[in-house]
Amino acid sequence: MSLLRVIGFALCLGLSRQQVPRACSGREALLSKRCCPAWEGDGSACGAASGRGFCREVEVTSQPDGPQYPFTGLDDREKWPLVFFNRTCQCTQNFMGFNCADCQFGYSGPDCTERRESLRRNVFHLSRTERSRLVSYLNLAKQTISRDFVVITGTYQEMQNGSRPMFADASVYDVFVWMHYYVSRNALLGGPGNVFADVDFAHWAPAFLPWHRVYLLHWEREIRRLSGDPSFSLPYWDWRDAEGCDVCTDELMGAPSPRNTSLLSPGSVFSSWSVLCSQAGDYNRRGVLCDARPEGPLRRSPGDHDRNVVARLPTSAEAEFTLSLADYDTGAMDRSANRSFRNTLEGFGDPRTGLGNSQRMGMHAAVHVFMNGTMSSVQGSANDPVFLLHHAFVDSLYEQWLRRHRPSRSQYPASMAPIGHNRDLFMVPFLPLHRNIDFFISSKELGYEYSSLLSADRRLAESMRPLLEELRDVWPWLLSMALGGGVIATAALAAVRAARGGFPGRSWLRRPLESVRRWQDLITLGEREPLVSSAETQAPTYRTAT
Repeated sequence: MSLLRVIGFALCLGLSRQQVPRACSGREALLSKRCCPAWEGDGSACGAASGRGFCREVEVTSQPDGPQYPFTGLDDREKWPLVFFNRTCQCTQNFMGFNCADCQFGYSGPDCTERRESLRRNVFHLSRTERSRLVSYLNLAKQTISRDFVVITGTYQEMQNGSRPMFADASVYDVFVWMHYYVSRNALLGGPGNVFADVDFAHWAPAFLPWHRVYLLHWEREIRRLSGDPSFSLPYWDWRDAEGCDVCTDELMGAPSPRNTSLLSPGSVFSSWSVLCSQAGDYNRRGVLCDARPEGPLRRSPGDHDRNVVARLPTSAEAEFTLSLADYDTGAMDRSANRSFRNTLEGFGDPRTGLGNSQRMGMHAAVHVFMNGTMSSVQGSANDPVFLLHHAFVDSLYEQWLRRHRPSRSQYPASMAPIGHNRDLFMVPFLPLHRNIDFFISSKELGYEYSSLLSADRRLAESMRPLLEELRDVWPWLLSMALGGGVIATAALAAVRAARGGFPGRSWLRRPLESVRRWQDLITLGEREPLVSSAETQAPTYRTAT
């Protein structure tokens, strides 16, 4: 089936598996606090008739939170998902999903018994077809309204405790944008301008890495389902030692516009995208939630940022130092944590000393600041597709640390972490429910691997993949020339023309020669060595997070 036919088919379906299930967004479900939709396979709630799962009470840990958030019962995200639902589907065996219709990550098949492992590759090691497919799938997700999910546009109090539902449709892509906004938004304390900014259920604390791992896994699964392409895997951008945004080309994430360098080139499909949930300062002043309406174009101006906050993109040496830190988190387990792997990788620990509350952003946060645009706002950053490639690489560093240090579950704090980050709490705003600790494990247990972590020979083979595609393109040309004796004849003609004063037309040579140069460049670069040891107002931005 052609890519266009797949896209056309998917646009009709509009599948998605995240946030508040449409089936649970009505008045009845909210008033009953019950979110147990039927599985289509047998029509029973949670697929209970087929043993896939059951509708059960949600049990939330009572372990104390840290002192950073001084309120109780004011924010709908506290003890997620109890404000909205206290009964949800709890799936059995390898089943997963808000109605137990899906398989756990790393499993597939009708009974979810088949193990599968996907490979996340360096974006520059994708073939031209794979790069084109990546951009097409992203745009497909942006243009397709989610059939299964809606997003929350009002607080539970504004919904009159469920009697007046406040939800909105969003595209598959924008559901994920909204999720990142909602988990990191300020706490609304009632009335215009009355917010508490020092709270985030997915950043600045231990759950930062597990939360984004789950986020990417769900996003990857949605693209597979939407496109009908089970082979799709999210690529990563290895930004270590990069001099600029080398993924900011029209072939990939969009080049700068020649007319306004803070916008994207009209040659990129992303230049037509509208962002949402990006005006945190305005929401705070009005004391409201994002309503999921379009808010203007994507903005990005890589490198045109405050050099006092971020000097440059992170280096290999800084990544190596970060990976050398043995403790996952330390002290208050927030931005002040010293010699904390999580805090240093997140960017608030100095990547040369590990000391927290660094005046300069490093690692993950440095990339957000460097992009200088939509990516630089914590709440709105997921609007930019670079976000996905960036966080895939951050996740690969997390994976390298896990393999190097092999931490026990006890390294993840059971209590006294900032609100939402304790070990056994459920991640906001996921439905199905996921606990933080369940993703403090290797990616291989979740069904995926990174090409940078393969053996040396397999890394070399991966780096050669785009070269082989180029070879397939030029091979018919070379073969026809050889069979017709054209190589010798052309060489003789070239010599004669050169002797008579030059060769005015060489366009016929350009394509194969460019391919050869590209092969040479890629062979020279290859896959960089992994770092695994061989044995607005009160609106947080990455720039103002400290």
